[in-house]
Amino acid sequence: MATQLASNKGDDARILSSAVAKIAEFWGLSNAKLGIVLGLSQATVSRLRSGQTTLDPASKSFEAGQFLLRLFRSLDALLGSDDAASRRWLDVANLDLDARPIDLIDSFKGLLTVCDYVDAHRARV
Repeated sequence: MATQLASNKGDDARILSSAVAKIAEFWGLSNAKLGIVLGLSQATVSRLRSGQTTLDPASKSFEAGQFLLRLFRSLDALLGSDDAASRRWLDVANLDLDARPIDLIDSFKGLLTVCDYVDAHRARV
């Protein structure tokens, strides 16, 4: 049973790490930017993107990765799977948030705020 749980955590880490790398690619996030969002060094992000390492399920970086995935999925649903529109939305100053969402996601609190904002708009649809 313990081996199976460890295996599931390893699968979760691999899947989330792969998803985060793909999100970074879709949104054009540099290693430096993704590192800031996840709280990781550029070197670690480089290894993550190449599949040489995964996010640790017990880490804050893993949790940040989960929220980044949540944001991606929420924007994807809201904007009809248009990656370019999602990227533009992130880059444009948002009057409600009083900042560009791409700048807010640099902190964990900002990432949560942007996720909650997008989810609130999804709920209205």
